[in-house]
Amino acid sequence: MPFLLLVILLLSVPAAASWQFDGVERVVAVSDVHGAHPAFATTLKGAGVIDNEQSWSGGKSHLVVVGDLLDRGPDSRRSMDLLMKLEQEAEAAGGKVHVLIGNHEAMNLIGDLRYVAAGEYEAFAREETEDERNFWFEKHRESRETPDYSREAFDKAFPPGYFAHRRAFAADGHYGAWLLSKPVIVVINQTAFVHGGVSPMVGEYGLDGVNGKLVGEMAEYLRLLDRLYAEEILLPTDNFYDHPGLLEAWMPPIDSTPELLDSVAKARILNASRLHDSDGPLWYRGNAACSRVIEETRLLETLEIIGANRVVIGHTPTPTRRILSRLDGAIVEVDTGMNRRSYGGTGNALLIEAGELSAINEVGAEAYPVQAHPRQVGTRPGGFLSLEDTLDLLATGEVVEEITDEQGRQVVRLQKDGRSLEAVFSPRSARGFYPELAAFALDQLLELDMVPATVRRKLGRKDGTLQFLVPDTLNEEQRSASGRGSGAQCPLLDQWDAMYVFDSLIHNEARTRDRMLYDREAGWDLVLVGHSRSFSTKKGVPDYLSGIDLNLTQSWRKGLTSLADDVLDVELEDALDKRRRKALADRRDLLLSD
Repeated sequence: MPFLLLVILLLSVPAAASWQFDGVERVVAVSDVHGAHPAFATTLKGAGVIDNEQSWSGGKSHLVVVGDLLDRGPDSRRSMDLLMKLEQEAEAAGGKVHVLIGNHEAMNLIGDLRYVAAGEYEAFAREETEDERNFWFEKHRESRETPDYSREAFDKAFPPGYFAHRRAFAADGHYGAWLLSKPVIVVINQTAFVHGGVSPMVGEYGLDGVNGKLVGEMAEYLRLLDRLYAEEILLPTDNFYDHPGLLEAWMPPIDSTPELLDSVAKARILNASRLHDSDGPLWYRGNAACSRVIEETRLLETLEIIGANRVVIGHTPTPTRRILSRLDGAIVEVDTGMNRRSYGGTGNALLIEAGELSAINEVGAEAYPVQAHPRQVGTRPGGFLSLEDTLDLLATGEVVEEITDEQGRQVVRLQKDGRSLEAVFSPRSARGFYPELAAFALDQLLELDMVPATVRRKLGRKDGTLQFLVPDTLNEEQRSASGRGSGAQCPLLDQWDAMYVFDSLIHNEARTRDRMLYDREAGWDLVLVGHSRSFSTKKGVPDYLSGIDLNLTQSWRKGLTSLADDVLDVELEDALDKRRRKALADRRDLLLSD
């Protein structure tokens, strides 16, 4: 890294005390406003931190906005203006307002404007002159080398207000300078607050590295952009993801100064800052999407590094659109889809008082308890349906259609109380042996969350199991051929590692690509099916796992240890005979011995 850049970044690191707080009596947290200002204001009033005049009424409370004020909705400017005012009022009252940088704040700063609503630009239109628009139209047309590029196309791509918006979010702009003074993570009373999630990267960088170095890199990138715009090396109309290619293609004039050349070189480096990585704290979804055996160990290790024992996250809307918790309260999810038009949710606020958690909804100020995140595998048709209701529908729903699909599966459509879903019927493999039911039972015990809901049921005279058929999936062969899935909410490599341990435990000899499905609606969650050649009495690992190192995390060890012999006897008695249960226990012990 060039020496000057290193000095600038080090000087931009504020004192650690600015993002660690103890002894706070009351904390209120909201997230993912996305331009839904009326819902935001109503939620803050219901939480008791503002009054009817939208002035601070929270006393010594700390309000945490867990990122994503911006994009999708039209009124984010009003929310930012309100928070700027509340910051001063709260400070005077002995309270505090913490505005955290979310991925959409970062996107607006760096020039990734894919989700800016038309109303957002309109809010800045009066601050933009026609001369300014004409100037950038000509520059943009020249850069495209298309003389016939029309003003109509330009105005559609860059609506009135666009350039005033870019100025406002520049490094020295009204909103840009304000946002760049904010952290990505704060820790209050040993509770961490971060938009995307506490990924292993957070442990690698620590609070100083994330809030200082990485935010400092973004601030410096914006200052460099101002220089490059002035030199017309880049234009405000250029997208952030196009910057590297444009800078690489730039041919410096012979009289270019060393300072300008250095600015171009620095900008190319900072465009790739890890702050914008999918596993970074702004974008990471593993806290919300990965199962316990995948996520718990690394989460707890990272929380310990930053002096926290739980994390509050936004970024990923909860399935119930209410505030939820995961992993025994180590994760609290506060993105409830406040922008109703985009996400179908309402405003909700998390309340933390005397260590106790509760929540309020914008349509009623009476607090409700924070519930556990529901466990389910596969997106339900028609919206959210709990695991319990899914199992009931599988067990007691009316069979309205039976077909054999192109894969040779016997598919059954069931309905009950206005709900319906499809399931795959698998005949009993042998007396007392229902492998799909056994796989589901183990999935539940281990909190793997990869095997779809399964019940034992007869169809006519045939005894077997019905397993929920996830409606919108690709198998592994289709996924790999398409090149999709790299943005899985829970990284694919992590999901595969968990599958390997599970298949070793159940001695699955037939884990083929068509028995690995991905739920596209749920962010490429891995769905495991086809366990007819599992649960043999063999020892060791299946052939396909030869040479693969199993990633046996502490969470896996805890889960396997919980599978005591008496637990297996009780939970799997209806699915596996005694010999198969004994072989399963032997493989459990073998895994734990490694």
